[in-house]
Order: sequence, then C-alpha cells, then structure tokens
Amino acid sequence: MGGVLRRYGPVLTAAILLAVAAWLLLLVVLPQLLMVDFSFRPSLPPSKAGGPEDVYTLRNYATLWTNQIHLAIFLKTIWASSLVTAVTLAVCYPVAFYMAQVAPRRRLPLLVLMLVVPFWINELLRTFAWYIILAFNGPLNALLVGLGLFSEPQRLLGGDAGVIIGMVYVYILFMVFPIMNAMESLDRNQIEAARDLGAGWLRIHRRIVIPHAKPGIAVGCIMTFMLAAGSYAVPALLGGPQSRWFTEVIYNWFFEGGNWNQGAAYAFILLILCIAFILLMMRLFRVGLTDIAK
Repeated sequence: MGGVLRRYGPVLTAAILLAVAAWLLLLVVLPQLLMVDFSFRPSLPPSKAGGPEDVYTLRNYATLWTNQIHLAIFLKTIWASSLVTAVTLAVCYPVAFYMAQVAPRRRLPLLVLMLVVPFWINELLRTFAWYIILAFNGPLNALLVGLGLFSEPQRLLGGDAGVIIGMVYVYILFMVFPIMNAMESLDRNQIEAARDLGAGWLRIHRRIVIPHAKPGIAVGCIMTFMLAAGSYAVPALLGGPQSRWFTEVIYNWFFEGGNWNQGAAYAFILLILCIAFILLMMRLFRVGLTDIAK
C-alpha cells in the first residue's frame, strides 16, 4: 500500500481505492444481498408486496429438497462438475509440467500462443464448434467409424458425455496456467537430483512436483469447478433433456417461470456450493488464501 501511495500520489491512490470500492459495492455486494433478500421472500404479485403475506420464509429453499427432479439435477451438477474438474486436471497437469520444466525457454512463447489463440474466439462459438464435431454425422463420428472403433455413428450429443467434453475444452486454460505458474518457481535441480538418486517419475511428481504446485492445483480446481457448476451455454447447447444442468433450472425460474424469488434461492444454494468447494480444496491441499493469491 505504501508503494502504491508513493508511486501514484495520495489523490490518484484515493481515486483508485474509491473506484474499486464502488465497483465491489455496486456490482458484487449489493446484487448478492438483493438476491439473498429475494430468496427468503415468497413470490407475490406487486399488489401484495409489503403486505402481511410478504414475510421471510424458507419455503423457496425447501422446494429443492421436495422437488425430486430438481434435487437430482442439483446432485448431478455437483458430480459432473467434479468430474469435469478431475478430467481437466488430468489433461492439464502434464501440459503444465512440460511447459514449466521441460520445454526450452525459446519455445515457451510459441507454446503459450498455441494455447491462447483458440480462446480468442467467443466461448459460444467454440461451443458451437464442438456441437459440429460431436454431431451424429460430424467429423468425430466419421473418424471413429473410419478407424473401425464403431460400426455405425454414435449419438454423442444430448448426453452428459458431450457436455463434459465441451467443458473440459472451454475451461482448460483456467487449469493449465495456475499450475504452470506454480511449477515455474520449482528449481529444476531438485528434479535432476531426485533422478540421480534413482527416483522414478511417479515418485518425483508425488514427492517434489505436486507438493510444490499445490497452490496452483488448488486455484485451477477451484476456478474450473466454479465455472463448470455455473455454466449455462455449454449444457444448453451440447446437452439435452436428460443432461440438464442446475443453471438451466435457475434460468427457467427467472426467465420462463417468472419466479425470481425461487430462482434467487436456487442461485444462492449454488453459491454456497461453490464456497464449500473452495474451502474443501483449501483443506485438501493444505493451502491458505495467501498461498492461492500467489
């Protein structure tokens, strides 16, 4: 704080702090408080707002536990988002290790560019691209049939598999860059010393690399899970009636059912789920907010 004050002066520093505080208050804190207030109130016509029926109640939250369809979708969203996080971690970990510890420094800018360039395209368009790839007559089915893995095209869209594949691709950068950033600070001499002492690659990663990269892994898992659990476009485009996401239920309450109070309750439950996942990752990887902020 003292360095910022010396660099920008008291007037500009105060203006920056006020702008940040206003942004947090107007775009983060107040909307969340309004959502919580809505979630505890019944859905009433405007004429009854503020009347004797407009009281705080837990009815909107109880709806999730009494509606078996919505409860099943909520639980499915939890395990599917966890699966997306695990698959993304499995895909990104070796990529991050190669870029951080193996790839020559002169190649690193090209490798980063190759990862980033596809994401210059809007997420919606990238999801539509996967819609074409996974289509019944799409290139993936043609390849699988051509290789003899299937005798006829398979229906890859409209189920959980297509949604999970799409999400792993869409959110891959949110996993690979935090892990890569954490691994870059690992001294390569530690890995070379372990290899000279006869340690295999699995033991090197288990005893040296993973403990050092725990903050990056925690950040990547947190960001991927939250984005997957809160995604709407990917399950709406790549999924179907049998693979509905909890965000689709929330959307229906707000924009089709017209029950903002029920939608706010469901949205707040999803928020609590994401906060619980953050705390779980911090405990699982034994990292604090300071470690994650690095």
